[in-house]
Amino acid sequence: MKNDLNAFVAADPSKCIGCRVCEIACAVAHLDKTVKTVGSLNAPLLPRLYLVKTPETTMPVQCRHCEDAPCVKSCPVSAINRRDNKIMMAEQRCIGCKSCLLACPFGAIELIAVCPDDRSRDYNVVASKCDLCSGKLNGPACVAACPSQALRYVNIAEERKCRQLHAATKAGNFIKEFRAREG
Repeated sequence: MKNDLNAFVAADPSKCIGCRVCEIACAVAHLDKTVKTVGSLNAPLLPRLYLVKTPETTMPVQCRHCEDAPCVKSCPVSAINRRDNKIMMAEQRCIGCKSCLLACPFGAIELIAVCPDDRSRDYNVVASKCDLCSGKLNGPACVAACPSQALRYVNIAEERKCRQLHAATKAGNFIKEFRAREG
């Protein structure tokens, strides 16, 4: 097994209450400005994950940072690439062709309008997706903000080690019980 597999955020639909706090936390985490209260926000909210509600389930959907990422393969200008065990978007290189949007099996990529400066009326349409809050010390903002712990940051190497420890503990307990019964 490769040790440098991509990390991602996993959602548990049985815990999600559909409050959209994850979307707000994501959007605020990616603003260039500091927002302390709702009244001080004067920029559009552009989350990089999207809550999906159906009669059967409610769950945020976001980039899974696929190992064999179809979005990376579909990008004609190499605006999407793998960096630091994440699939990252270089918005300044994006030409807005929508190839990545069509290639993503999860529908996790959105097109957004980006203005070169606050005073300009001209804008470019570029692809946007979860970057796992790259550069943020506390990790993904959506995970930290979720009031029902429905989101979980999954680091594959740590997950594997945790599952192996759990399996070894369970096997050890089984052997102890078996020996105790057999005398």
